[in-house]
Amino acid sequence: MPPASFEFATANRVLFGPGRLAEVPDLVRGLGGQKVLLVTGVNPARAEPVRAALERLGIPSASFRVAGEPTVDTAREGTAVAVEARCDTVVALGGGSALDAGKAIAALAANGGDPLDYLEVIGRGQALTKPSLPLIAIPTTAGTGSEVTRNAVLGSKEAGVKASLRSPLMLPRVALVDPDLLEHAPADVLAAGGLDALSQLIEPFVSVRAQPLTDALAREGMQRSARSLRKAVLHGPGPSEREDLALASLFGGLCLANAGLGAVHGFAAPLGGMLGAAHGALCAALLGATLEVNLDALRARSPEHPALPRFRELAVLLTGQPEARAEDGIAWVKDLVQALRIRGLRAMGLDDADVPGLVAKARAASSMKGNPLVLTDAELTSLVQRSM
Repeated sequence: MPPASFEFATANRVLFGPGRLAEVPDLVRGLGGQKVLLVTGVNPARAEPVRAALERLGIPSASFRVAGEPTVDTAREGTAVAVEARCDTVVALGGGSALDAGKAIAALAANGGDPLDYLEVIGRGQALTKPSLPLIAIPTTAGTGSEVTRNAVLGSKEAGVKASLRSPLMLPRVALVDPDLLEHAPADVLAAGGLDALSQLIEPFVSVRAQPLTDALAREGMQRSARSLRKAVLHGPGPSEREDLALASLFGGLCLANAGLGAVHGFAAPLGGMLGAAHGALCAALLGATLEVNLDALRARSPEHPALPRFRELAVLLTGQPEARAEDGIAWVKDLVQALRIRGLRAMGLDDADVPGLVAKARAASSMKGNPLVLTDAELTSLVQRSM
């Protein structure tokens, strides 16, 4: 392994613990907020206690609801609301869609311009020059880790892909993670989100940008996910499961933001634009095959690669068995995905005729840069076919 050389960046503050949602009004006041844009998910009622508490402190708010995964148009509409209402602070409360929308809105409201001025891949890729409006990011699901990442994923119906608005200036001022918000999460949301979080712990661990800080977080997060995700989905999340899943998601966000991802997310980005399926479910459908193809490719073409022994370590961490082989870890992942009733890509709407175009789009995705090695078109095609 080469000498360690890395950067680690995250939200200005990370607050974790049950009941911490009640601290939001004082946090807004501490940021100097005079008027808040409250960005919510599908159910705005979940943010009503925050809105009412802000009002009691004399801090008015405007609301913007994100009904599905955010698009370029979502960012435009939310920014228009923020600018028209003269909001100086953003509180985003919801799943990854609400948090990504909140980050995009906070950035665009401060910098001006159109999302396509700044988007990677499908936009002009210009750099943001001004810090985003102060943002408090509050996840109500355990999956994306978006509360501690420096990008917002936006879909484009015209381009048929998802792309990132990305800048260190987009990191939230506060990431507030309250595990109690997972108490009534539906089983399918816990399953898709939990498997997304698991993939965001595994991919950085074998990434070409893996580093000591993210390694430590990934190891801890994988063990927490392994012991609690299945139980939470199949039997409901008790306090210990909520804590484990919330921490796994938080650690996954910290890992991906600082060590990158890989082929799972390289495919999930274009698939989200093509199929409209939930991001976490796509990642779950791809995870087992991605591990399998990468392991075979490393053994065949790069047997001295430093990522290769990590596949066995993954197996030990996930199965809890000290003698587990790399193949045992992959089997464990596939069994979990099946137990949590995640469909294959074909059932989500992918046809065989779509595969060549999908492979071309995935190869261009920024997440592919973190994959342990560059996969051939044949390997990428095999990966998709195994995930069908």
